[in-house]
Amino acid sequence: MTFPPDDPWGAPAPAPTGPPSPADPLPPLIPVGPSPAAGPPAPPPRIPADPTIYVGPVIVQIAEIEVTSTVVRTPAGDFPLAGTQWQVNDFWVTQRRTPTWAKVAGVAGVCFTGGLSLLLFLVKESVPQGTMQVTVTSGPRQYVARIPATDERDVITVNQQVNYVRSLAAL
Repeated sequence: MTFPPDDPWGAPAPAPTGPPSPADPLPPLIPVGPSPAAGPPAPPPRIPADPTIYVGPVIVQIAEIEVTSTVVRTPAGDFPLAGTQWQVNDFWVTQRRTPTWAKVAGVAGVCFTGGLSLLLFLVKESVPQGTMQVTVTSGPRQYVARIPATDERDVITVNQQVNYVRSLAAL
């Protein structure tokens, strides 16, 4: 946009009538695409490789594996639930460490007990940590999901879910 030299207030010049010259600034950019307020687009529906398979609501979800009444959905692809084989493996490690309360009491009590409270650092507790590995196999295809487990209840829950899916696969 150019201003006539005799206009001190910067009034806009008349619009050009011919093609833009190389000295003219570029026209303003107009954003193209979805507006930021619209949010992310919805993902396309997942369709199994076999179009005769009915895809219903998710009944059980084990980590990233979703199970409907007829289909097992994995990030690697979908396959029929009937005839699938399920396996669960536990991988546990038990660590021995000083609990937080013993550390705090040991440091705080040094001033009052003359160092005897440092014996609290000898207190140890066992902390189980591990992962569970759930493997689903259907013919030549296989998918493995790894699930962190911090408690015995996690192991029981995953085993119950897998046993339920096994009963669905046997129908």
